[in-house]
Amino acid sequence: MGATSVGRQVVKADPVTSSLTPSRDASVYTQQLMTCLRIGKALTSTFNMEQILVIVLKRLSELFKARNWTLFLLDQDRQELHFELVVGLDKSSLSDVRIKVGEGIAGAVTATGEPILVPDVNRDRRFSKRVDDLTGFVTHSLICLPLKMQGSVIGVIEVVNPEDFSLFQPEFMPVLSILADYVAIAITNSRNYRKIESLSITDDVTGFYNTRFLHQHLERLLDPAATKPQEVSLVFLDLDNFKQVVDAHGHLIGSKVLKEVARAIAGNLNREDCLVRYGGDEFVVILPGQGKKAALDKVVAIRQTLADNVFLREEGFDVKLTASFGVAGYPHDAASKRELLRIADNSMYRSKEIGKNAITLA
Repeated sequence: MGATSVGRQVVKADPVTSSLTPSRDASVYTQQLMTCLRIGKALTSTFNMEQILVIVLKRLSELFKARNWTLFLLDQDRQELHFELVVGLDKSSLSDVRIKVGEGIAGAVTATGEPILVPDVNRDRRFSKRVDDLTGFVTHSLICLPLKMQGSVIGVIEVVNPEDFSLFQPEFMPVLSILADYVAIAITNSRNYRKIESLSITDDVTGFYNTRFLHQHLERLLDPAATKPQEVSLVFLDLDNFKQVVDAHGHLIGSKVLKEVARAIAGNLNREDCLVRYGGDEFVVILPGQGKKAALDKVVAIRQTLADNVFLREEGFDVKLTASFGVAGYPHDAASKRELLRIADNSMYRSKEIGKNAITLA
């Protein structure tokens, strides 16, 4: 019983494969496994988070027949899940919603690190109706998978009301787990890449941008092929008599001054503006979409802020500083990145020549 004799060979029945082959379930399982592998290959081909989300959006429908699903990411500091990607609902209505670890099915998966499959949410006490009440949506069933990296949960994929109930069967859990692993790897790679990229364009002393970013960003902003180039103003500023501070207090204190100065300048900038430490005690401010008049108003405010500030108070010193400024605009003053940098720099040196603590427009 349980074996077939063929000549001298004895072939034992495999309880797993015999239950699937050649049934329709085995064929579906194989198709889903192959789709999952294609998704994994696509996900690991990019470090761009937006591209990763697009891939997930396009490909997940191949694996799950469901109109609604969600990708949550975990805020480690606050121990809350936020909606990173939502399909089937208006994400804007959920932008401020946070799910505490342990709250609802997604919160429970985050807390335990184990997947939860719920064919009927009305029979599971862990289910929370808070999102349904906010959106008017009705959840009937859920497949909730943890996204884990190095043993830690970084997020959750939640498939809502899947049409194919065979996904709730235990034999399909390996496919679901593979998918979750690929998504977790892709998200982690993207985050690591962004950290490395951020370090490569960040100044070690001030924590703001460096010259590498300056050249990359200007090349993106100054598009010579554009029919109507956007205005970009560039501000060069050099601290006046900074060498006296270094001579009196040393280079370590000088670095602290530069950090405080950078913060003071940044307090006058908008989100789209960029502050760059150009080198030594020289800074550059990039003002996209702003002409020289708007740039002048901003520079006047920065000049006043520096003049009003007292630096190094926490170290027991009262250091006063001023700066000399040069302003140039694209495309009116310069037709290229190189010209813009040169003209703004020359304007700044003219401010030095006329007595410092001054502003010179190209």
